[in-house]
Amino acid sequence: FFGGIGGASRLGILVKGSNYLEALGSTETVVFDKTGTLTDGTFSVTELVCAPGVSKAELADIAAAAETFSTHPIAQSVRAYRGAAVAAERGRDVREVSGQGVEAVVDGREVLVGNGKLMAAHHIAFTAVEAPGTVLYVAADGTYLGAIAIADTVKPGAVRAIADLRAAGVKKTVMLTGDIRRVADHVAGELCVDEVHSELLPADKVAQVERLLSNADGKLAFVGDGINDAPVLSRADIGIAMGAMGSDAAIEAADVVLMDDDPLKISKAIRISRKCLRIVYENIVFALGIKGLCLVLGAMGIANMWAAIFADVGVMVIAVLNAIRALRVDNL
Repeated sequence: FFGGIGGASRLGILVKGSNYLEALGSTETVVFDKTGTLTDGTFSVTELVCAPGVSKAELADIAAAAETFSTHPIAQSVRAYRGAAVAAERGRDVREVSGQGVEAVVDGREVLVGNGKLMAAHHIAFTAVEAPGTVLYVAADGTYLGAIAIADTVKPGAVRAIADLRAAGVKKTVMLTGDIRRVADHVAGELCVDEVHSELLPADKVAQVERLLSNADGKLAFVGDGINDAPVLSRADIGIAMGAMGSDAAIEAADVVLMDDDPLKISKAIRISRKCLRIVYENIVFALGIKGLCLVLGAMGIANMWAAIFADVGVMVIAVLNAIRALRVDNL
């Protein structure tokens, strides 16, 4: 197991214990968060749809000011689109509403920036916008100002990662996301995942994982990167976090960390686990077989002291040399 953990770390896969490495070998269900895991998480504004009397500059300026203190990739893309730095003192009383968006006071105006659920919760009459990607609706003092369409792109290796998981023996792949159904279905179709659930709050993701755990025969692994994924990472049999762009909470809660955020490493981790387990079984069968043979031969008066030494020290040395094979992971 030390050899397997060492070999995995050489590929940028940090496994926090031999029990997690062993569990990876019997993984049959892999559940993914979407943003930052299967997609780049680098959003960009693709379209602005303004209400009558509202300019694009005004819409982007108000949205960026409300998102000043948010670290979410979507918020960062809105600020990047505006271009210039937004004065921090313009926004106050900022409150992030989980799974909905942001509420803030900007220049003395009550501003809402988020999805349709946020608008509905505050009884804002808004016009639904059909656009590829995520749509943020913006309102100020109860008046709808417009919408901002933001798109994310699938990671280059994500499609192959799903295919590699199937080749590695994973029976089911599932994608969970807080995005609207249209966006989630588009990404899921591109990746060919088996099951997708959209418009989920963090608590809903936990509920979905609980449901999958109750129906799964083998182990279930969850792959995520955000602070909201920490509860799900802890609940899954194996929690896998993206280490490069992932939050500290997700990395702390995970059992396995991918240091370069490459989803292709998940199937490699599973193959490393299964190779490690094969070597373990080989060593167990070899050691018990030789010791049992020496016991029988000793009882018959055939085996001498040298045979007993080989059955003890010799078997241990051979087992250690065989275990060193677990360090060789480059060809997996």
